[in-house]
Order: sequence, then structure tokens, then C-alpha cells
Amino acid sequence: MTEVLGSAAVSDVGTPGPPGEHRVRRIRRILTLAVGGVVLVLATGATLIWVATPSVNDLDALARQDATRHGAKILNAGDIPPLLAQAVVATEDERFYQHHGIDVIGLGRAFLYDVTHLCACQGGSTITQQLVKDIYLGGSDTGFNKLVDMTLALKVEIHLNKQQILADYLSVVLTGYGRWGMASAACADYHRPLADLDLGQLALLAGLPQAPSAFDPLLHPADAVARRSEVLAAMVEDGYISPPQAAGAAAEAPTLAAAPGGC
Repeated sequence: MTEVLGSAAVSDVGTPGPPGEHRVRRIRRILTLAVGGVVLVLATGATLIWVATPSVNDLDALARQDATRHGAKILNAGDIPPLLAQAVVATEDERFYQHHGIDVIGLGRAFLYDVTHLCACQGGSTITQQLVKDIYLGGSDTGFNKLVDMTLALKVEIHLNKQQILADYLSVVLTGYGRWGMASAACADYHRPLADLDLGQLALLAGLPQAPSAFDPLLHPADAVARRSEVLAAMVEDGYISPPQAAGAAAEAPTLAAAPGGC
């Protein structure tokens, strides 16, 4: 009896599983190895890019050199009117104060938009990415430069605070044909320093970086006003201003005559 039971036990242990189970386990092992390999390759690539790219410790100095070369005023964090900061963030990078250089949500949304509209319409770049693109990449973030751009943006966010990043960006950003920096735009369009501009005027300036020549209020006032309305709407949506404030700012003239003393 013992021998019969023993034989049965041995027979049960050696009985193969259901047909296809071995194949499923094999596929799982292959997928696990494949995913592990992809992760290893990506981690190795990211490490190599991180090591090979600049440290960005000199970004602030390079931004100042760039502004000086273009005849633009160098802006410090304290020079940025709060309304201008809010307008730029609401329009260019609404999660600027939450992300660490790369806006994953923005990238995903831009990717879905481009796929559904069969175009490369939206880039999803943050303010930090736009800054490093101009300072380190000669204004191009296509192809491999996109990976470098993202890596440098992460480094910048470790090295500089948000206020200084925004100040550097607003010092060197293109704001018109042959014109760089928000201070230069304020002088050209309103003949006043940034500190003397109101909501409508600052909102108009904040809309310039997307297409500086197309939204130049001196050349295309109607387009500039339409763009200003978009900026004001974004500020309302993000809770920076109220609808009545936006309506009042939208009624202002897009430019002002020269004032005594100028800029």
C-alpha cells in the first residue's frame, strides 16, 4: 500500500502542467529580459548624456553675455514685475513652478495633439528648456538636441532657482526683429521701463516670444491685440487675474507715444 501511494506521489510531482503553460513562462522570461535590457540601455544613455553635457554652472554668466551682445538690459530676479512673471508663466509654461525643468504632462499633451493633428505643432518645451536651447544649443532643439535640451534643463533647475531662471530667460528672449529682452520690448512699444507698465501692456509683451515679428504691435497691432487677449485669458484661467481685470486690460491701446525721459 505504501509503495502504491509512493508511486502515485512521484507520478503526481512529475506530471507536466497544462499545455501552453511552459510557453507562457518562456514568453514572460523573454519579456522581462527585454524590458530589463531597454531600461539598462536607457539608463546608460541618460548617464552618458548627463556626463557629456555642460555643467550649466556658467548659464547665468552666459545669459548676461548674450544679453549684452544683443544690446539688451540684463534683468535680475527683482526687476521682473509680478504681473509679467504671471503672464509669461500662464502663457509659456503653466507648471513652471511645479516641474523640475521638464513638464511631463505638457510633453504628453503636445505629443497627443501632434499625433491627432498630424503635425509638429506643439513642442511642450518649458521656459527652462527654451533658455538652455538659446544659450547652449544655438536655438535648435531638434533631433538629438532635444535629449540634450532636456538634460541641461534638469541641471539648470538644480543649479538656479526659478526666479533667476525666469530673469535670465526674459533678458535674452527674442521679442522682435533684431530685438532681445523684455526691457527692450517695453522701451520700443511703450517708451517706458518694465516697472512702469500696467497689466495690459505686460500681457502684450508676454505674448511676443511665441512669434515676435508676427505679434509686433508696431507692425501688426491687430494680431498683437488678439495675442494679448489669449495671454489675459490664460491668466484668468490660472487664477492670476479676474475677468473684469482682463476685460479692462484688453481695451487698452497696443502701443503708447514716447514719454518725456523715455526709458
